[in-house]
Amino acid sequence: MLFAGKTALVTGAASGIGRATARRLAAEGAARLVLVDLDAATLARVELPCAVIAIPGDVADETFWALAGPVLGALDLAVVNAGVAGAAPIAELSFDEWRRILRVNLDGAFLTLRAAMRAMRGRGGAIVATASAAGLKAEAGTAAYGAGKAALIHLVKVAAKEGAASKIRVNAIAPAGVDTPVWDSVPAIAARVAEVGRDAALAELAATTPLARFASAEEVAGQIAFLLSDAAATITGACLVSDGGYTL
Repeated sequence: MLFAGKTALVTGAASGIGRATARRLAAEGAARLVLVDLDAATLARVELPCAVIAIPGDVADETFWALAGPVLGALDLAVVNAGVAGAAPIAELSFDEWRRILRVNLDGAFLTLRAAMRAMRGRGGAIVATASAAGLKAEAGTAAYGAGKAALIHLVKVAAKEGAASKIRVNAIAPAGVDTPVWDSVPAIAARVAEVGRDAALAELAATTPLARFASAEEVAGQIAFLLSDAAATITGACLVSDGGYTL
């Protein structure tokens, strides 16, 4: 049991990678999970075989974290995962849309990371942030999303350097295609799904990578679990690229 008796925070825990990671941590013995998501109704339906504190809220709201801080208590592990998607060429991208994406994916990640590091003071811990291959490889239409994820990867490096003296490890994971609901929020992909169906649309996207497949949320959760575990005890400030060869 990799995480027997541990307490962990997972944001974006109602679906996708966040939910799969919460399940993986519970299966590996975590005693207490603090789950955060904006979708209160879906979050309430997440059932796990351990103590669960579900806190619906906006990770990019500093007031939310001020109120949630005492609930977190002492943390051993944290997964900075909440995020939103969007796509548009720079010339067509509104500032409101730019801010919507950066607000959650970067501001929210910073606030989550800060809260987690404060909750690990004096005990050490491990943190993993969900970045993206979009933060490593430029593609048309990904300005806001890619810039936010690239900044997050660097933020993780700074956090790792600052946290080392307190025995806090901080790493990132950068998936490419993962079969999660986030794709449904991208208009161009949603339109293609309407034309050919979800499986076919995602298969078309997956075909652009050398391995020609998307990852499952459970596979990414397993990789996050590795980075959180003692098996990765000397790994900090790293970004594990899990992209099927997309960035080659």
